[in-house]
Amino acid sequence: MDKAYVTFKIPRKGLDLLSEGYRVEINPLEKPVSRKWLLEHGQNYSAFITMLHDTIDQEVLDVMKGHVKIIANYAVGYNNIDIEHAARCGITVTNTPDVLTNATAEIAFALMLSVMRRIVEGDRYVREGLFEMWKPELLLGEETAGKTVGILGMGRIGRSFAKKCFGFDMKILYHNRNRLAPEDEVATHAKYVDFETLLAESDVISIHLPLTPQTKHLFTLETFQKMKRSAFLINTGRGPVIKENDLLKALKTGLIKGAGLDVYEAEPKVTEGLLELSQTVLLPHIGSGSVKARETMSEMVARAALDVLRGKTPEHMVAGP
Repeated sequence: MDKAYVTFKIPRKGLDLLSEGYRVEINPLEKPVSRKWLLEHGQNYSAFITMLHDTIDQEVLDVMKGHVKIIANYAVGYNNIDIEHAARCGITVTNTPDVLTNATAEIAFALMLSVMRRIVEGDRYVREGLFEMWKPELLLGEETAGKTVGILGMGRIGRSFAKKCFGFDMKILYHNRNRLAPEDEVATHAKYVDFETLLAESDVISIHLPLTPQTKHLFTLETFQKMKRSAFLINTGRGPVIKENDLLKALKTGLIKGAGLDVYEAEPKVTEGLLELSQTVLLPHIGSGSVKARETMSEMVARAALDVLRGKTPEHMVAGP
């Protein structure tokens, strides 16, 4: 019977489904499998269910070549896998798009509301026993209504986020590698602008970009200097899009007003100074962390692995022999 290895425990639904065709082994540790382990054991399985923190590069793929039929990545992104080399090695690679869309857009929206209305500060204020009476100027925040939100990256998640912002009476600008079709702009109530205009006119900028050589460190001190001093930055895309030391400087010097982050430049490490600032809201990469999304993702990777085992082309294939 073919064996499948799951590099980090996923919801039960997917594991039960996967066991219909594979003998399933699961990483028993609450930490990623090591590179050494992948190099030593990569050839022992027909299928791998991997996470974003698993680096599947050429060396690892060369070990897997001739043995592994599919790598089903438990994420919408797949920059952790060298997909071109995987194809050369005859290995199919899949991801889990679409299912994360609403869950991640909700987290981006929650971060925006939390940092603008100072929700986390308020919660801490009450828990620390500081709430003695109502005060006219206690923890004043900013309302969304009438504000301009700039959306950077207008894929599925960016468009879902835009619709939520429109419901809260925000003006919506966006910048994307390719402009949306006119009907999509109408549906999202969004206006296309260049990057410089987005920086200059947005009260909130929400990042929904993939990580590429072009997007890495897109936000540096120079970028922050072009933003409004009253602006907030939200990132549920990829951490390295922001140079975190520069973000820290921008927040400390008042170049921008606040930031809400779900992803980090050197995840899971967070630039230390960001932890100390009251105008940051920091989440542990839970953008897709809803019960519905994570269970569906587990089923998707299992079905992809079963399809390949049965000689079918899996849905959401991003690389293949």
